[in-house]
Amino acid sequence: MSYQPNPARYEAMEYRRCGRSGLQLPAISVGLWQNFGELNALGTCRAILRTAFDAGVTHFDLANNYGPPPGAAEETFGRLYKSDFRPYRDELLLSTKAGYGMWPGPYGDGGSRKYLVASLDQSLRRMGLDYVDIYYHHRPDPSTPLEESMGALDALVRQGKALYVGISSYSPAETRRACAVLRELGTPCLIHQPKYSLLVRDVEHGLLDVLAEEGVGCIAFSSLAQGILTDKYLQGVPPDSRAARSLGNGAIGEDQLIPANIEKARQLNELAQRRDQSLAQMALAWVLKDPRLTSVIIGASKPEQVTDAIGCLKNYHFSPEELASIEAVLK
Repeated sequence: MSYQPNPARYEAMEYRRCGRSGLQLPAISVGLWQNFGELNALGTCRAILRTAFDAGVTHFDLANNYGPPPGAAEETFGRLYKSDFRPYRDELLLSTKAGYGMWPGPYGDGGSRKYLVASLDQSLRRMGLDYVDIYYHHRPDPSTPLEESMGALDALVRQGKALYVGISSYSPAETRRACAVLRELGTPCLIHQPKYSLLVRDVEHGLLDVLAEEGVGCIAFSSLAQGILTDKYLQGVPPDSRAARSLGNGAIGEDQLIPANIEKARQLNELAQRRDQSLAQMALAWVLKDPRLTSVIIGASKPEQVTDAIGCLKNYHFSPEELASIEAVLK
């Protein structure tokens, strides 16, 4: 029987306008960075995406190098798009990125027009799409003129291969320059994707202010610190967790489970329980409390994790006392 999404899927999700654009994103987006590679069961991947869409999550975030191996997540999504989601293409926001190494030789990495154009063509083939909604330059490339990288993004919009463009992991100064170049070209920067969590707060030192001034949306990744800001590692390292499986491709390893951070997670978990939330819900809610945030990207290895994460939207308001208690833990 073909997939029939929940008819009430838009009733509970919150949608936020992305910068000064006309586009709205769900407050919770689902990313395919991990858990959608060749080693992952297709049935579980299907259940994760169906659970998300049934709850009003319209945005699925990918990149050319997601897997493992690189490209595998887009291929997995392509199979599920063909079997489940093609009839709902106009209800979906699909994004991908390029900027990290993808194939041998000088044209498979960085920020050149050659690489960015070729990579999107490959991504579209893997996913079975005519276009993506958002195409990102995944990281700045100091060896390529910014004008060339942004010019490639502009050209791909004009070719109809992307509707919007964004950047990821750019510094505040680089972001301001990229926005200026894109604005002059006539393809404004829609969105920036930085790492942001209770444990990684670099964006608070200028980037969020720049995005607000430029009218650019912000979508955070790793807001659960790859599981550290959940209850997953509070009692040790589960054998099926990312940290135990040595997945590579940026996935957390056991050596990154620093005792100090685990202790912070334990204390934060106690605060979350007082708010009648899971630790994951409180960590996501804390990010979403800032009106400059458009969305947060969650990863999931099980559909129940998607449902739990979306539960953060029931309460992302914090009293001054709660915020002070959180800061005391983090210090």
